[in-house]
Amino acid sequence: MKKTLLLLAALMGMLNASAQQTWDFTQTTDADSTALALATSEWTYDQTNNRFTNKNAIDGAVTASGVELQLTKGLTINGAAAGKLKIDINKRIQLGGKNIAVTTPSLKKGQTVTITFASTGSTAVTFDALTNLSAAQGFVAADKNTTQTGTATVTADGPISFKSTGGSINIFSISVSGDGQGNDPQNPSDVVNNSVARNTNVNQMYLTLLSGDVKYYNTSDLQSVDFDKAQVQVNTKSQSQDVFYGSVANIAFAKKDGQGQPGEIVNGSVEITEAKGWLESIYLKWKPVDGATSYNVYVRGGRYADFTKIDQQLVRSYGSYVRADVVGLVAASDYEVKVVPVVNDAEVQTDSPSLVSGIEVKAYDRTGYAHFNYNSGVGAYNDDGSLKAGAKVFYVTKNSAKTISTNVAGAQTNPCVGLQAIIEGYEKGVDKTPIAFRFIGLVTKDDLDAIGSKEEGIQVKGRKADSELNMTFEGIGDDATIKGFGFLVRNSKSVEFRNFGIMRCLDDGLSLDTDNSNIWIHHMDVFYGPNGGGDHAKGDGAVDVKSDSKYVTVSYNRYWDTGKTNMFGMKSESGPNYISYHHNWFDHSDSRHPRVRTMTVHVWNNYFDNVAKYGVGATSGASIFVENNYFLKTKKPILASLQGTDGLGSGTFSGEDGGMLKAFGNYFDRSAAHFSYYTQKAPSSKGYDAYETDTRNEQVPSSEVTLVGGTTYNNFDTNPSLIYAYTPDAAADVPGVVTGYYGAGRLNHGDFTYTFTDNVGSDDTDSAYDSTLGSLLDNYTSQLVSIYGDTASQGEGGGDNPGGDDPVVDPTPEGVIFCTFAKDGTPSSPIFTVNGNGSNSKGEATIDGVTYNTCLKMESATSVKFTINKTMLMTLYFGDTETASIKVDGVKRTSTTSTYSETLEAGAHELTKADSRNLFGIKLEPVEE
Repeated sequence: MKKTLLLLAALMGMLNASAQQTWDFTQTTDADSTALALATSEWTYDQTNNRFTNKNAIDGAVTASGVELQLTKGLTINGAAAGKLKIDINKRIQLGGKNIAVTTPSLKKGQTVTITFASTGSTAVTFDALTNLSAAQGFVAADKNTTQTGTATVTADGPISFKSTGGSINIFSISVSGDGQGNDPQNPSDVVNNSVARNTNVNQMYLTLLSGDVKYYNTSDLQSVDFDKAQVQVNTKSQSQDVFYGSVANIAFAKKDGQGQPGEIVNGSVEITEAKGWLESIYLKWKPVDGATSYNVYVRGGRYADFTKIDQQLVRSYGSYVRADVVGLVAASDYEVKVVPVVNDAEVQTDSPSLVSGIEVKAYDRTGYAHFNYNSGVGAYNDDGSLKAGAKVFYVTKNSAKTISTNVAGAQTNPCVGLQAIIEGYEKGVDKTPIAFRFIGLVTKDDLDAIGSKEEGIQVKGRKADSELNMTFEGIGDDATIKGFGFLVRNSKSVEFRNFGIMRCLDDGLSLDTDNSNIWIHHMDVFYGPNGGGDHAKGDGAVDVKSDSKYVTVSYNRYWDTGKTNMFGMKSESGPNYISYHHNWFDHSDSRHPRVRTMTVHVWNNYFDNVAKYGVGATSGASIFVENNYFLKTKKPILASLQGTDGLGSGTFSGEDGGMLKAFGNYFDRSAAHFSYYTQKAPSSKGYDAYETDTRNEQVPSSEVTLVGGTTYNNFDTNPSLIYAYTPDAAADVPGVVTGYYGAGRLNHGDFTYTFTDNVGSDDTDSAYDSTLGSLLDNYTSQLVSIYGDTASQGEGGGDNPGGDDPVVDPTPEGVIFCTFAKDGTPSSPIFTVNGNGSNSKGEATIDGVTYNTCLKMESATSVKFTINKTMLMTLYFGDTETASIKVDGVKRTSTTSTYSETLEAGAHELTKADSRNLFGIKLEPVEE
């Protein structure tokens, strides 16, 4: 009876309902019983047990009076001495000793062999010698009261055999299903020829074969899918069919990933060739205009009611084309971008400006522990994607990394000059002004002013544990890359890394080492570190989270053949140190995805793409929820220290006490060489790799403990107070989502390309250093020709404009200006000249959600002078317990709250004492005219 595609889910159970070959030892034919009874010189009959036992050694087919038994027809049995083969009529056969081998006729590569069996006594025994079989599961030692079902895949064309080296075993049945090729053996003319390559840009149906191979079909090409018992027939609109007989294990669907819609281009004086929105940003490219010395780019939409000019540094030349990236945008679908050529500092006026409209910008996915119960925005940005009020913006290029400068409240020397120097200024804990460092092009270690850590590179450090820094490191466009250094983060809170590549770092790419919180690492490309030989040939860690770092999200990152990818936890953590780890792409990487000690980690919606050693590993009391991940050619997807798969070896990845993993909704491609995965439902002799639940919200019982160490799972994922709101993608959709336009890695997957080969038995098992990839990294150079705003990149920007604002060229920067004070009274913004004393013992002031404890004391001799060249709204912030009182240009101003606001005209202004007060901050905002 045939059913159509609409009944697919209901009929999936029929796919394996019919086997091609079966030896059922629970059903003995009358002819076999009669033949055994008559062959008295060969078989002894036990009437009590209704059993026949061999009198002579057997090495070959099982016969009675020279005739092969139907019960075992085609099988050979070797090494069965007299009295060692028993046939229990209509019940089973028994191999009564060690090393008795059962061999089948020749089978085809990819077929599945299923054996049901049990020990003959109280001693647990199993088949532990399998020949020409791989991806074995369920061959678990058990006593006579427990029937086990083991399955394995035929490795190569030819017979398979199995035996026990431990003792006697009862066998109930042997079955072989599928032909490994998807063809109907009853109709050899049927072939599979309509499947296509995996394509994340379209909706697809995919069939997973018993061999582990996957056949993809574009759903737009399908007419129907028909079922007839174990036969699956795929019918296409072109009237052709693909027939699979007994070889389909599963059918599923993968929806296409969003690819981003290009905007509508209307060209005028500039020929725009490409424009598209991404995550909180827009990029566009155009052909160079003869005679143009620069270009002005304007954006409208989202928060911008009128066209607003972006920073000049965001406009760059790549020789054959010019590119602009507009960043710091809120999600919206109505953006417009206008490009105007500039000749000798004057815009070229035309009646037909070049315009792109209808651009959609999406929000970054802020799901995870970095944002859990933290609503201030991680880094320099608000949660809606806009820069925080008063944020400083610096463009870090090979030319400016040593020379960018600003005053940092509390720094020993002002201004702080250079990337590392500015970061070190924040270490004093006085200045909490949000700050964004934007990498453009390639920046190497030699381009930096200094490095704070000789082991890692740039050091980001707070004054004490969990010091709030409000700091973002981000790449502009698709080619931002740092090379020869990484980052060491200590004692820091609210730090973000996004959209740049890390090549050939010193040790780790990113190391969160000691007392960090609310750290967000996303949309990064992480490549090889230095070649240290041996197990450090690919460098050390890519991203490590250690030493009581907590509330961290590591998401949407692409790891390129990395070796020791992610280490979470050492041994000194107090725990549980909550970490989110989602939508990462492990592109032919080797191990530690992640390896977790002590910490609590949610691992979900990651794409394990040809992982050579192992996927997720738990040790030292860790609790890990592994949910809706896609494991492609990953031979050991989940490991728990010293139990399950790891326990069967000598400690595959750890000799430490175990950690507990809960698993739900994951997809396992079982075609990887030596695939191994055990659950509590089908454990190995050493227990299980993960506790597999039937529902997402099912808890792991407290009675379940690790084999070594006796620790339990903490069920954090079912406690509403400990888990964030999230909606996981279906495992089948993960490859498309993660490799899609909005997926892992940099915008457009970056400017670096390399194609891995995917031969089974090669990349999925090969963890060797790739010298071709390494050479490409060593020789990588930027294609960037010039940055139009680079001549002014020594100053600072900041404020409300898209991308920040132009660096300081005149006394008044564009956008919002925000100033705080050091203990000695030094202002954080250079446009202010201060005469007076500061203090950190005069209370606190909360400004835009950030608490400051250092102020300027308004005393008789105190003076704050500044000059602006446009009308601006000034807001003064006093202590939270004070009411505002101050003289503005000699006139006393007061309010009934701790803030005072006044619109100032262009020109020079001065603030002096009216009454004794403590001034914590000054904000200047442009006024629309």
